[in-house]
Amino acid sequence: MLNAEQLALLFAGLMALAILVYAILDGYDLGVGMLLPNQEQDKADTMIASIGPFWDANETWLVLAVGLVLIAFPLAHSVILQALYLPASFMLVGLILRGVAFDFRAKAKSKRKDMWDKVFKGGSYLTSFSQGYMLGSYVMGFETTIVAHLFSILSGIGVVTAYRFIGAAWLIMKTTGELQQQAIHWCQTALRVSAIGIALVSIVNPIIHPNVLALWFELPMALVLLPMPMICFGLLVLLELTLPKLAQRPEQGAWLPFAIAAMVFCLCFFGLAYSFFPYVVPGKLTIFETLSAPESLNFLMFGVVFVVPTIIAYTLYSYRVFWGKVTPLSYY
Repeated sequence: MLNAEQLALLFAGLMALAILVYAILDGYDLGVGMLLPNQEQDKADTMIASIGPFWDANETWLVLAVGLVLIAFPLAHSVILQALYLPASFMLVGLILRGVAFDFRAKAKSKRKDMWDKVFKGGSYLTSFSQGYMLGSYVMGFETTIVAHLFSILSGIGVVTAYRFIGAAWLIMKTTGELQQQAIHWCQTALRVSAIGIALVSIVNPIIHPNVLALWFELPMALVLLPMPMICFGLLVLLELTLPKLAQRPEQGAWLPFAIAAMVFCLCFFGLAYSFFPYVVPGKLTIFETLSAPESLNFLMFGVVFVVPTIIAYTLYSYRVFWGKVTPLSYY
């Protein structure tokens, strides 16, 4: 039997893991959706095929994250949902549009495929922007001022760019030929904009939350934390230098852009999570204050011990089975 503090840390860790994995996995397939070209069915089919075996399962991690908040931190779930009800509704609309468009484009006549591609693309943009807006609102402590809304809008644009970045990196790894070359161009553009966004968030976050500034410069953790932004930007510079060489020799190191993008996502997420720990609602509620009854969570641990490893095993297995370059899209 675990005590309340141990349960709070355990469920917070699982929640953080679910959010991070979701951001990387669903991030790239949302990015691919936003990058879909207009009036180019062959390329669109290849791009859809690259995410076809994974995109729906990737959303399992979002369900897991929301479920963990609900069962482990119900008070925080109530506060967050109340504050983010509208953008969360738009996110769900976007996810529904993606699901409908993905299935309907497979059965539609050729002349209607473009329409469903646009619906899939629009749903991807709506979902990504909504998630970014919610992230910005969370960072601002759910304030309702003009400045807070403007920051949330900028955060929405930043997440759209970040997802396009990792989506382009995915396409570099999974495709060949002209589409791969186009993905390299998309990746170059998106990583530059993403670098600007990361820099702005790194500057704005300590200004908005003075305690974050003190937290990052407090020894001995400062020795671990302060090199992280430099490592992050170093990875982006490395990728900037690597992409032109990759365009000339695409058969060598096509996996590197996606690996770097995933590492950048991990570093940014860790920095953000550490900045707000142990708060689950910034500046208001901690994971210890909002924890469910320890007796209930100890009982639920039996389900968690089974469900989480199953999701991880299924994810690893599916990516192992469908690894390698994308094959032509087929539903029959």
